[in-house]
Amino acid sequence: MGRFKEQEIQKTEPHQPVCLHHLAAQNLGVFCWCNRCSHNADLPVDTLIERLGPLFPVPELGIYLRCSNCGAHDVAARPAWPHYGGQIARHG
Repeated sequence: MGRFKEQEIQKTEPHQPVCLHHLAAQNLGVFCWCNRCSHNADLPVDTLIERLGPLFPVPELGIYLRCSNCGAHDVAARPAWPHYGGQIARHG
């Protein structure tokens, strides 16, 4: 992440990002999305903790990931929240 962007995020979001150990404690995986081809996948958090450590921030995972569909390195990562099979909230 660029230094300017990091400074701007610190101004608006002074809290620390979610780390891998937070996901492991809640039995959640990591949802990854390719910004080029829209391919997505859920990754198990245990494997990531073995490779990167429990304090690794989830948003930074995209730097180390590559899309298995198109090969792009433009991947976003977030917690894999549970799917409830329907609309949870309605906007507007």
